[in-house]
Amino acid sequence: MPNRFLIFVAGLFGVLGVGLSAAAAHGGTPNTATAATFMVVHAPALLVIGLTSFNAVIRWAAAVLLVGVTLFAGDLVSRDFLDDRLFALAAPIGGALMMLGWLGVALSALFPRRLL
Repeated sequence: MPNRFLIFVAGLFGVLGVGLSAAAAHGGTPNTATAATFMVVHAPALLVIGLTSFNAVIRWAAAVLLVGVTLFAGDLVSRDFLDDRLFALAAPIGGALMMLGWLGVALSALFPRRLL
């Protein structure tokens, strides 16, 4: 069964990533370009997981990726547009969560199709 929330977030990441790419191309900073890249790169991954999530491990990995990208990109965009951080260490925590999420995606292949 598709995970409609992940599909929805993938679409949001896609549209925000494209919008931030345009902003970066028209005078934005490298922070904006980096945030855009991370959103555009993770949107298809979350879309595929949302359409095909075959066990609980990959669903948890997707949730970790979602939080990680949101913190990482959100902190970079906040620095550019609000001239302030989300909170101390938001970007490094987000980056670590993205790495953990991708590790979870890899580990999900080692578990049965319908674990939980």
